[in-house]
Amino acid sequence: MIDEVLDIRLIVAIVERGKAEKIVESAKKSGATGATIFYGRGTGESEVKKFLNVHIESSKEIILIISEVQKLKNIMTAMVETGKLKDPGTGIIFTLPIENLIGLHHRKNLKDLK
Repeated sequence: MIDEVLDIRLIVAIVERGKAEKIVESAKKSGATGATIFYGRGTGESEVKKFLNVHIESSKEIILIISEVQKLKNIMTAMVETGKLKDPGTGIIFTLPIENLIGLHHRKNLKDLK
């Protein structure tokens, strides 16, 4: 199982603070089984604001969702629509492949892992 590319992806969305709960709720209705939300701070936008002699903290929420490939399109579509992520400045969303996953008990049996 080590070095095996799995049929799942990690959805990563970075959105404006206060929007993540609604986006995750929509993702769950579209097939996501759960999500992790944590807070972050953007640097690019805040540097521009410093340049303009205005300092405003650029707080973001980061959403992580592990999804099976066949559910990916529905989940991402719901997240993009709910978060209005096609509008400029509202956030970004992308996926990453997952390899070497250990710890999700609903996945394949990992007892052969050495």
